[in-house]
Amino acid sequence: MWSGPRTVSTALMRSFGNRPDTVVADEPLYAFYLSRTGIGHPGRAEILASMPADWRAVLDDLTAAPLPAGRSVYYGKHMTHHLLPEVDRDALAPLTHAYLIRDPAELLASYAKVRSAPELADLGIVQQAEIFDAYPGPVLDSRDLLENPEAMLRALCGALAIPFTAAMLSWPAGPRDSDGVWGPYWYESVWRSTGFGRYRPPDGPLPAALAALAERCRPYYERLHARRLTAGF
Repeated sequence: MWSGPRTVSTALMRSFGNRPDTVVADEPLYAFYLSRTGIGHPGRAEILASMPADWRAVLDDLTAAPLPAGRSVYYGKHMTHHLLPEVDRDALAPLTHAYLIRDPAELLASYAKVRSAPELADLGIVQQAEIFDAYPGPVLDSRDLLENPEAMLRALCGALAIPFTAAMLSWPAGPRDSDGVWGPYWYESVWRSTGFGRYRPPDGPLPAALAALAERCRPYYERLHARRLTAGF
């Protein structure tokens, strides 16, 4: 599942993680991304120590590692900006790809609460469109998901040829062993949650600089939005 930041991606991971047939992987390319870019994120040293920083090892695990007995789905939560250009895109071919999108104005209204001056590359929306072009797959809009979780999860499961289960609609509060070590820095709201929250529009208009950035993102978003799943599949 390819998404950018602030797209309810962690709640969707929690939804899949509550399926009895599913194993989840939380941002497995994160250490690779940090090691190559040198970017300072909260918990950077812990992240680098907790997972492989070689993209080849990560993709080998995603495509070849056997699933535990009784599990048949391997769900990977991926940030699109973690897929740096050096990663061989052909190595992604064995995977099934899906996409979680969010209106750029709403995404930036949320992102700006964490980082006041984001750049286009931070949002992953250009990378998301590039991955989609190489590997088309079902597209889920986060607003649709929050407004009608069951219908949209049924549509997504149908598109992925896996059975829907009501277990995806709610989960126990608290952390999971599958959460990345960065969870304490980013997952407080998800740890308090027991299901998908209500959709809430932004409080007001974006500042001019962020509004301009949202418009740069919009053509990429709208291209994927036109392909999004609907409640009628």
